[in-house]
Amino acid sequence: MLNRIAVCLLLVTLFACSSRQTPAPVVEAKAKVPLSKQVRNSLSGAEYIVKKGETLYSISWRAGLDVRTLASINNISPPFKIFPGQKIFLAKKSVKPSKNKRSSKTFHNQQQKVVKKPVATNKKQEYGENVRGQKTYRKPSNDSGTFSQKIRTWKWPAKGKLINKFSTRKQGSKGIDIAGNRNDSVKAAADGKVVYAGDVLRGYGQLIIVKHNDDYLSAYAHNNQILVKEQQTVKAGQTIAKMGDSGAERVMLHFEVRFRGKPVNPLKYLPRR
Repeated sequence: MLNRIAVCLLLVTLFACSSRQTPAPVVEAKAKVPLSKQVRNSLSGAEYIVKKGETLYSISWRAGLDVRTLASINNISPPFKIFPGQKIFLAKKSVKPSKNKRSSKTFHNQQQKVVKKPVATNKKQEYGENVRGQKTYRKPSNDSGTFSQKIRTWKWPAKGKLINKFSTRKQGSKGIDIAGNRNDSVKAAADGKVVYAGDVLRGYGQLIIVKHNDDYLSAYAHNNQILVKEQQTVKAGQTIAKMGDSGAERVMLHFEVRFRGKPVNPLKYLPRR
């Protein structure tokens, strides 16, 4: 009797093990995480320490801020040069109200003693420039002098099938993904200047950021080879990189467009095809 029970238990155990239809989960330590599953705006908090290879544009990109806003907060003038170890504030410091309390009578007496006369006040302009009581004309810097123009045309940055679209969800894709073959041409979507070229942004692999004007930036991620340098001027349709899979699970181009630091749907700008 005991032998029969043991045999039955053995058969039940073997049947349960053989009925598993899906393999046990395996975690690969060096597996590449798709960009669509990563958090784009990866910087949070009030401040950030600059690392080697980063630029103010790459930091503003990660923080989801307009580079001009970030520069203004930190009193950084064009061409926005920063250095490793520098502390960058990601938000304006809040000013605490004064704890000194004065009686209304004392305050009223002080007001009577004030002699009204015109006083030149200091006004702090964008990027930390100070002027005294009057507007001054500031010659555009080399960084922004030719970037006030409108974007006349947008071009597709690569040939290939559209495999992932833009999403407004928090964890959704902040751009589009275009499939292709390794070393396919990646082209500038519009005229502009390269403001970042490197691989320090986690999840983007070898990345290029192009400034088109004071409002628009575009990004080209997962490249196998970068063919341009920072501060280089590029034309719409010019080959700037070779397609790859750096920081991605497959060979493709991840393409983003940002308006004043905020992601927008690239398909609203690119021509139909």
